[in-house]
Amino acid sequence: MSSRDPAPPESAVETRDLGFGSVVARASRRRLLNRDGSFNVKRHGLPFWRSLGIYHWLLTLSWPSFLSAVAASYLLVNGVFALAYALCGPEALAAPSRDALAPGYGRSFFFSVETFSTIGFGNIVPVGTAAHALVTTEALAGLLWLALSTGLVFSRFSRPTAQILFSDKAVIAPYRDGTAFEFRIVNERRNQIIELEAKVLYSYRCVRAGTPIREFEPLRLERDRVAFFPLSWTVVHPIDESSPLHHASAETLRSQDAEFLILLTGIDDTFSETVHARSSYKADEIVWNARFADIFRYGEGAEPLSIDIGKFHDLEEA
Repeated sequence: MSSRDPAPPESAVETRDLGFGSVVARASRRRLLNRDGSFNVKRHGLPFWRSLGIYHWLLTLSWPSFLSAVAASYLLVNGVFALAYALCGPEALAAPSRDALAPGYGRSFFFSVETFSTIGFGNIVPVGTAAHALVTTEALAGLLWLALSTGLVFSRFSRPTAQILFSDKAVIAPYRDGTAFEFRIVNERRNQIIELEAKVLYSYRCVRAGTPIREFEPLRLERDRVAFFPLSWTVVHPIDESSPLHHASAETLRSQDAEFLILLTGIDDTFSETVHARSSYKADEIVWNARFADIFRYGEGAEPLSIDIGKFHDLEEA
């Protein structure tokens, strides 16, 4: 689209900007949407505890990071209580058995672990009011920690999410009697997603009335919805005379800082709840005059049709 084209109505521009707003879209020099679906936007000025969002952060962590956080909190809490027991003095924790640890931080730490986990072997016992008060406090803390950890694990397992794999590259290549912009997606999980809908917007920089702005153009898809998504789906935008990419080239896409924003919405058949997936392609992530390699394996007889995910990102010359 030429920068000399008449400017669309302001209401139309506001409707198409996806919620980034004119200031962000105009000022940002980085991609708006990362390949993993996260946004390149940061928030400043909020108090630390209000902006922390521990619950949401723990739900969105990867499993290795989440388990590491749980283990770190477990060790930290026990370490703090062990220090408190040690400050009560060497006589605060008595050990009748001969094989018990010597008085000190080690004995305090392992006694804290036994109390916090409600194990209570009985080889180390508290002595005195201060030690018993700490045991009471730690027993309550242990129950709360276990309840919170259990709730978080359950929430992580029960929260439906989509794990859609996007092709590493998008392509612009001959398609039927013209050309088309295409990318490929596949469900990485064994669950089923139904009523999957795709929306693609073409974002680019231009100049309107002497002011540099970022425009958002929705791309008409050959098919924007599939009822079933058992294998893979190649999303196609035919480039015809009505397409904003009609006169585009690799050079113009790079000069316009073009970005193709993608939103997928479907229903997880297991939970019967809506799931989403997002991604984007920049100009240097688009391959011209190429097509996606065939990933289908055609079974013989009663053998079912399958796809080879190992070839999912492979391209061939068109």
